[in-house]
Amino acid sequence: PVDIIVTIIAALAFAVGITGIVLPVLPGSFLILIGMLVWAIGIGGWTGWVAFALVAMFSIAGMASSYVLTGRKLKQSEVPTWAIFVAIGCAVLGLFLIPGPGLLIGFILGFFLVELSRKREFHDALNSTLSTLKTLGIGILVELLLAMASGTVFIVALGIHLFSGLVSDRGGDDRQCFVLSELHDLGRDLAESNHRCGWS
Repeated sequence: PVDIIVTIIAALAFAVGITGIVLPVLPGSFLILIGMLVWAIGIGGWTGWVAFALVAMFSIAGMASSYVLTGRKLKQSEVPTWAIFVAIGCAVLGLFLIPGPGLLIGFILGFFLVELSRKREFHDALNSTLSTLKTLGIGILVELLLAMASGTVFIVALGIHLFSGLVSDRGGDDRQCFVLSELHDLGRDLAESNHRCGWS
């Protein structure tokens, strides 16, 4: 039961994490890392911890690449951090107003309105918004690829864990059958000995 629970938690963490990377509202790579840690603790063994180490490496690389490709580029473009947070707030609001696409629409519209209030020119605000979306898109793409690599590691590790469990169970069944067979042979030998000695 513990294996099933932690596997479901990890799978949900991957689903939410990847969504958070594509729609930058939640810390996607961090959620994936935490989900994998829970899975490694839950199942134990070398499979879980080796998989966690690989996922940790990919997740840290994803977060670092996102910062380098987006954070520094946005600073160079003189986009204030508060503008991104306002856009994220609008994205959350858009999600409730228009379930699904409202998240992306809210982010773009919110950022554009912030830039329009800053630059006072429609054309400049539009160019700034498109440039920012392009910058965010590159960072998101790299982080998403690394998250998918983490997902591949999780699936392979889960397969190894399940296969090892099946082999272990089969081995236990084989040992049980062997013991029962030996006991049966021993009982038959005792019966034959009793018969020869005239005890039965």
